Amino acid sequence: MKILVTGGAGFIGRWIVKRLLDDGYEVCVLDDLSNGREENIEEFRDNPKFEFILGDVRNKKVLEGVFKEDVDICIHAAASINVQESIENPQRYYDVNVNGTFNILEEARKKDVKVVLIGTCMVYDLSSSEAINEEHSLNPKSPYAGSKLAAENLALSYFHAYGLPVVITRPFNTYGPYQKSNMEGGVVSIFIRSLLEGKMLDVFGDGIQTRDLLYVEDCAEFIVKASFNKKAIGETINAGYGEDIAIKELALLICKDVERIRYVKHHHPQSEIPKLLCNYTKANELLGWTPKTSLEEGIKKTKEWVRSAEL
Repeated sequence: MKILVTGGAGFIGRWIVKRLLDDGYEVCVLDDLSNGREENIEEFRDNPKFEFILGDVRNKKVLEGVFKEDVDICIHAAASINVQESIENPQRYYDVNVNGTFNILEEARKKDVKVVLIGTCMVYDLSSSEAINEEHSLNPKSPYAGSKLAAENLALSYFHAYGLPVVITRPFNTYGPYQKSNMEGGVVSIFIRSLLEGKMLDVFGDGIQTRDLLYVEDCAEFIVKASFNKKAIGETINAGYGEDIAIKELALLICKDVERIRYVKHHHPQSEIPKLLCNYTKANELLGWTPKTSLEEGIKKTKEWVRSAEL
């Protein structure tokens, strides 16, 4: 089988690619490198089952060429993902996340190619304190979240209207090696970078806000399982670690020194999420998936990678 991974040079994308190649599949990556990085996929270059195409999902001609080859599944991870940037430039987020997904669905429809959409937990109403399952109310509060939810709805409409095999996945906060450590990255990578550079670990507000942190290789396994399981077609499925941790506790877990933690004013306090906790029961029952990597182990692996990447 040949699998197309859009956004395959990005953080989660490259781990999906690695998992697929390790499992013996042919993989074609389409990425415009606006968010992804060539170094993320450098180790795959010599693999005869790997192909890289520099291109944008907004370019219909590029997609026509990609889908001319015998693609069995398209894992659609290409997206613009920065929440604050989406508030400042909503047009780009509509163009990439909605129009780009439309282009993918149209090409997939012509060849009856399964589409696995990588969504986000940010589409949910995040004001409650309960664990979030797939039936939880929706309340996208940024153009990023709105565009991702629109892409999901569009994909599901193709499932219902045309019978196109579609799967919607919603990973929660994913972290691990190859994640950026600037403000576009996740809190774990940012804290680790600050620790290794001898800086203070800046915690927004009082630090009692919580996150459900999923190690990236567990996330990739979830997406691959969802891609090959017929029972997942037409479904929306969450993935998370199933436990949350307060940000101030996470900072202490990473640096082991309360004196290294500094509490700072939030740039956008109105957008802070008080609690994020995933209920992944559906993924477990439908796919037989459960996360394997503890937070402590995942942090250790991420620290080791950051150190090695700097050598």
